[in-house]
Amino acid sequence: MKMSEQPPNEAAAPVPPKNRPARIGNFRSSVAQFLAALILMLAVAPFVEELEYGPVIDRMLITLVLILGVLAVGRSHRTLVLAVVLMVPAVVAGWISHFQPQLLPPAVHNIGALVFLGFVEYQMLHFIFRAPRVNSEVLCAGISGYLLLGILWMSAYMLVSRLNPVDPAHPELNPFAFTVGATAPHSLSQFEAYYFSFITLSTVGYGDITPLTNGARTLAMMEAMTGTLYMAVLISRLVALYSSQNPESSERKD
Repeated sequence: MKMSEQPPNEAAAPVPPKNRPARIGNFRSSVAQFLAALILMLAVAPFVEELEYGPVIDRMLITLVLILGVLAVGRSHRTLVLAVVLMVPAVVAGWISHFQPQLLPPAVHNIGALVFLGFVEYQMLHFIFRAPRVNSEVLCAGISGYLLLGILWMSAYMLVSRLNPVDPAHPELNPFAFTVGATAPHSLSQFEAYYFSFITLSTVGYGDITPLTNGARTLAMMEAMTGTLYMAVLISRLVALYSSQNPESSERKD
């Protein structure tokens, strides 16, 4: 009596891996490195303006963040190429505006940064909402996405400030008013834009910098709503992923 043989196709069929760890970038630590670069840039921002070569250091840190942003979201060849295509104009325009500001309008750099940062933010959110479970990369992507929102709106505030030059004769037309420190009408500096953006994102709102024009007020309103919704949706998503991670173990405990 012959034993029944298993069909070769079924025997050779690979077993799909279960609970494969979520990956976003080309390298395992790309998201963590991107988050570390973001934190370093924000931590150094208040001090570089006082240094002789502070603007160069700040530009180098921004370039590092943009490059690591490409690695953090380039999980496929198509996404990697698109990220590089969007990153290169932002980097080149930033360095040109630093060494030869007369060659390009100041708004070009901010527009390039807005487009690239918006793309990275979308890729981060896409990764978080498609992740099968919570791991270190998902947490780093969630924190990076929140910090990116602040930097994204910072670029938008700088763009509004540069598109509306300061007019001392008509202070009501200036995009921002300052009530503490240097209260004379002036263009928003980069650190002031960082400060106002994250204060608005966290809905603290000290009131020392006040948006005046409709465009600036609309941006501030949208950022406050986005920051609140982001935290609510992100926490809900992480809780849902963590709750569905080990359903069998939870049933055994019950």
